Amino acid sequence: MAEKKSSIHIPGAPGGEPASLEEPTTPREPLPPKPDQRAPEAVSPTGTPTGAPETSRAQSGQYLTTAQGLRLSDTDHSLKAGPRGPILLQDHHLREKITHFDHERIPERVVHARGAGAHGVFRSYGTAANITRAGFLAKDVETPVFVRFSTVLGSRGSADTVRDTRGFSTKFYTDEGTYDLVGNNIPVFFIQDGIKFPDVIHAGKPHPDREIPQAQSAHDTFWDFVSLHTEAQAHTMWNMSDRGIPRSYRTMEGFGVHTFRFVNAEGRTTLVKFHWKPKQGVHSLVWEEAQIINGMDPDFHRRDLADAIEAGAYPQWELGVQTFPDTEDQMFEGIDLLDPTKFVPEELAPVQPIGIMTLNANPTNFFAETEQVAFHPGHLVPGIDVTNDPLLQVRLFSYLDTQISRLGGPNFGQIPINRPQAPVNDMLRDGMHQQAVHSGVAPYRPNSLDGGCPFRAGQDVGAFIDVPEEIAASLKERRNPASFDDHYSQAGLFFRSLSPIEQDHVIQAYTFELGKCYEKSIRERQLAALANVDADLCAAVAKGLGLPAPSATVDVPEAETSPALSQVGKTWPVAGRIVGILADKDSDLSAVEAARQALDAEGIVPLVIAPDGGFLGAEGDGGIPVQRTYLTARSTEFDAVVVATAATPAPDAAPGLDAKAGAPGDALDPRAVLLLTEAFRHAKAIASLESASGALAAAGIPESAPGIVSGTDAAALVGQVTELLAAHRVWERFPAVSA
Repeated sequence: MAEKKSSIHIPGAPGGEPASLEEPTTPREPLPPKPDQRAPEAVSPTGTPTGAPETSRAQSGQYLTTAQGLRLSDTDHSLKAGPRGPILLQDHHLREKITHFDHERIPERVVHARGAGAHGVFRSYGTAANITRAGFLAKDVETPVFVRFSTVLGSRGSADTVRDTRGFSTKFYTDEGTYDLVGNNIPVFFIQDGIKFPDVIHAGKPHPDREIPQAQSAHDTFWDFVSLHTEAQAHTMWNMSDRGIPRSYRTMEGFGVHTFRFVNAEGRTTLVKFHWKPKQGVHSLVWEEAQIINGMDPDFHRRDLADAIEAGAYPQWELGVQTFPDTEDQMFEGIDLLDPTKFVPEELAPVQPIGIMTLNANPTNFFAETEQVAFHPGHLVPGIDVTNDPLLQVRLFSYLDTQISRLGGPNFGQIPINRPQAPVNDMLRDGMHQQAVHSGVAPYRPNSLDGGCPFRAGQDVGAFIDVPEEIAASLKERRNPASFDDHYSQAGLFFRSLSPIEQDHVIQAYTFELGKCYEKSIRERQLAALANVDADLCAAVAKGLGLPAPSATVDVPEAETSPALSQVGKTWPVAGRIVGILADKDSDLSAVEAARQALDAEGIVPLVIAPDGGFLGAEGDGGIPVQRTYLTARSTEFDAVVVATAATPAPDAAPGLDAKAGAPGDALDPRAVLLLTEAFRHAKAIASLESASGALAAAGIPESAPGIVSGTDAAALVGQVTELLAAHRVWERFPAVSA
């Protein structure tokens, strides 16, 4: 039994090897990174492969040194004038150490400050080769990538599972230069013109007088802005849906938001919109789960991504494009393709897969990689160009300006995570943090002193060619085209495309967010906007707020619904999901082990939850390791639960020790009851082994309810749980109020 268990890898180990009980004293080289970690490719500041291993930039040597390599005998005591005397200014080690510490932090991003990243590879299918000459989209080309996921509003120290838009940005290290696909998990944006970006972010950020609330939109300034600036209604609708609280970065869709232009080898152009489709499906949390997680584990999404990669359940997304004729009016089926507050339903323009991305390595160092990675929508490659989307046009300026401010100057592209993996000869010189050592005397063109180098490239050798787009005669003025004026139809299309359960969640979200607003006038104004979106939605939210439902003031044409927008009714792979196994020393340990093995065989991470830590059974005799205790576990960590214990109260089931423990003397440990009832309430699959007979009944959970399975064969039960997990939740357990 013990040999089988050793094959089950539980992610979360902090180091490359187990720590010793005593402090090590024998000098040795630094430990290598963990197997799941990878550093940026070892290329020079100008993109030349160095041949050095990825670890060549890590610390080296057996002994503690200064930044200049001077070995040190002590780093615990400052140099003093006697043991009780003042510290001496000549202590060069103290000054270097404390000065560097004082400058460790750089300005966090104004938006997208809270993030997580991973390395991976993108493999092209070649299906886009006829519409773009981008080399990395040719058939079977593999390109290294680094991806950063993030929330928008919160600070770097905020929680993960807040209701917010998420960033989804991918850096492709192509041999034609770095290409950045900078996007979100929502295909529409709050604003149509980038000049409004400071306004929407200032409105969504904490109030400037009190610096609250953090990382959320449930407050007056946000709803004041979006109820007045009604072009934000479509994005707000997506955010109030379950899309605003994804289950995982791994189950989150990604969108390029804007319309881009592909250019093929003959110079023909096609307009495209980018989509990232997660292979595990698009899944979300329910609102109560998100609230609990923010307190129990504010790093939930970060941990989920890193643990999945460490466990070998590599997340995958298929990259696809919607394609549109590059016509003069740049419209498609009545939708203005330059309006970033509009999306094109997939039923009108199917998403055509063009490649697959696999994230297979965690960063070696969060700051050096995830925090310093710099994306920019102007990082393009031949065959991909921008359009005149007025939000995209401003981003082309803003992103570059932001990186210069955050990363200390114009040479941020030389930071290892940002270095191109293609030759760089840019004639740019000097500046703060210059890491390249340029040669030659003529950083200008034309020149003869450096032999004329660098030379201009033609299209035949991969030059980027700006599309010669004809500009119609027009006035210079500050206004949008008339096609941008519809602010409500797509919000209504989205709401009516959802299942009744999902519509209930949207109603609840609007009611919660507006209920947190102090000003009645703001609640009334947003209800007026909802009346133009959908009368039923407006009436339900108004009822929850105790206000009358207003009538529509705008005649909005009702569009066809888009079934692709609903997250309910599909099945998906389950690899990387997490299942909790409730067990104790009196459980049938052979059945527990069989459940662990069966779950592991499906690529699911099994975590054993017991009254206390250590092992179930003797450690040296095939005992089962415990990953969580009743004290440390909470239902929100698990996608399903297997019950293999009667869950009698543990010795520490005392309210004075843990408020979740409840009153003493209950038939079940109150923390186990809480875990089971939450899992049931959140519509998760629950399996009960024969040894746990009566536990569900004692917790008030009817065994005849949908998604509750029981039996004596642990492996067979796991099979049933796996089938239920494929749908993400047992949706039948949610009675749809609005149905």
